[in-house]
Amino acid sequence: MSKIEVNMRILAINGSSRRGGNSSLLLNELIQGAREAGAVIEEIIADQLNLDFCKGCLRCNLIKRCAIESDDWGELSEKILNANSLIFSSPIYFHHISAPLKRIIDRFRSLIHVQITETGLKYTPWHQWEKHFVVILSQGSPDTIESNPVLDLFKFITKSLGPGNKLSSIIGTRLAIANQISFTKDKLTELYPKLGLPVHLVESDYNHNQQLLKKSFELGRKLGKKKLNYNL
Repeated sequence: MSKIEVNMRILAINGSSRRGGNSSLLLNELIQGAREAGAVIEEIIADQLNLDFCKGCLRCNLIKRCAIESDDWGELSEKILNANSLIFSSPIYFHHISAPLKRIIDRFRSLIHVQITETGLKYTPWHQWEKHFVVILSQGSPDTIESNPVLDLFKFITKSLGPGNKLSSIIGTRLAIANQISFTKDKLTELYPKLGLPVHLVESDYNHNQQLLKKSFELGRKLGKKKLNYNL
């Protein structure tokens, strides 16, 4: 009996509507790291999908799939199920993810059976889940507490889909304009007075931004380096 190694499959879902947005730049670093490590990775732009909103019909509880068949969810859900890692990136809009990404997340309801019990809800996924979820967020606030509602959502998702899942997060802070996370110290020094921010923050913020970009790249490499072994 021989064994073959299969490269990791990674699906990245970009929830930003700004192609030069900070969450997009962090995602790009992760993608580059994963590709360098040999992963098979695909990026999906959330606002370019033909995707209806979840209607809450609950038919998925009976037919084990989403009842909506006239959009891209069928193809997207197959990619989600086949991926070893799922990456979600989004700016924080009013304490939560962007609308295009939330539209996708709502459709995850069709991947799981939900039963009302006397004490709460029981979640039973239709498939076995052992995936690494990564959430990449960018926000204007310097305090990561602003991202807690999103992190709580993904903690719920990963837990509901099974104990084999893992969740990591990368959060960029004090990011007000597109591409800011990649700004040089000089550009930040020019920008901060326009934002009403003291210039003495530039040094620490620049170093923090560089560390986040590096962290994203290294996480991509880590995810991409994993191999799946199959017996033949």
